Amino acid sequence: MRSKTIYTYFILFIFVVLASNTSLLAQNQLTLSDTLKVGVAGSQPFVFPSSASNKGIAVEIWEDIAAKKEWNYTYQSFDNVETALNSLKKGQLDLVVGPISITSDRLQYMRFSQPYYNSSLAIVSRSDKLSLWQKIQPFFSLKLILAIVVFLFILAIVGTLLWLAERKNSPEQFPGKPLDGIGNGMWLAIVTMSTVGYGDKAPVTLWGRIITGTWIVVSIIFATSMVAGIASTLTISSLGTSTITNIEQLANKKAATIAGSPSDLFLKENKAKVISVNSMDEAFEKLKAKDVEAVVYDRPQLLYYIKQNQSENLYISKAEYYKLGYGFAFPTGSSLVYLVNRSLLELSEHQETEKIILTYLEKEE
Repeated sequence: MRSKTIYTYFILFIFVVLASNTSLLAQNQLTLSDTLKVGVAGSQPFVFPSSASNKGIAVEIWEDIAAKKEWNYTYQSFDNVETALNSLKKGQLDLVVGPISITSDRLQYMRFSQPYYNSSLAIVSRSDKLSLWQKIQPFFSLKLILAIVVFLFILAIVGTLLWLAERKNSPEQFPGKPLDGIGNGMWLAIVTMSTVGYGDKAPVTLWGRIITGTWIVVSIIFATSMVAGIASTLTISSLGTSTITNIEQLANKKAATIAGSPSDLFLKENKAKVISVNSMDEAFEKLKAKDVEAVVYDRPQLLYYIKQNQSENLYISKAEYYKLGYGFAFPTGSSLVYLVNRSLLELSEHQETEKIILTYLEKEE
């Protein structure tokens, strides 16, 4: 009886395995026999217009996969990635090919292949020489004004303490009138801090010397930091350009980016004034016209634009933000995801993906 039960379970197990394999094979055969509807969207160098001689990184990788799998497909071009993904969500496409950022929000409505390219956000700005006003503007900043106010307040406190300590024993140096006495105390503090040492004012009491000695020690540190900050500002102002090196510099300034892209949200989170555009050309036109301070978008697209427009005075920052991967997008439950992932791994293992990328983008140092 027991052997019969084991035999029955064994037969059921074999049946389940065969049924699963048959089902998977049927799905794959259905996919292979159909003509896949492939949406194409994105910017250069990942996607080029159909009239261009180049296909683009994403399209070439997809066509390598499709050729190896012997898949039939037709392309449908879209003006931007968001429009293509909306069609995918409506079931009008089998997949979307292009620089599709893999994000947690998008994963709620679709599935992705593994990344075929790892990207990040970067900033491109003009590299113009600073005007006279731009050079001296840092000296009229709110931070510098506040620093001066704090410095004068500290001098007033030190001057008051010196006057209180010295006024009775040294009235000729620190008169009884508060305005004159405190003024002389502040003068002594300034002369001491700058190490000029005119000798016209000097403490004679124990408390006056303690206050002055303490101020000497404090002012050495304070003065060194202040002088270094001013020297740094002068150097940057005299040699600087209008380049933007980090996202903090874009606070309350206008920056152009592609509408609906991850960089759109990134700019808003960092308090920049977002100017949405539909293409990279439009973004850089606004930058050249000085309608915006910078263009913020995915680093490879920015690098490619600069490479193609070397005559333009553009600067790309070294800083990288919001690192993300590019993949192909599929409807939820698509049987193509596994097959494409395996093919992408094979292309990567044979260095074919890197070869395609290097034909469009130079390797960064």
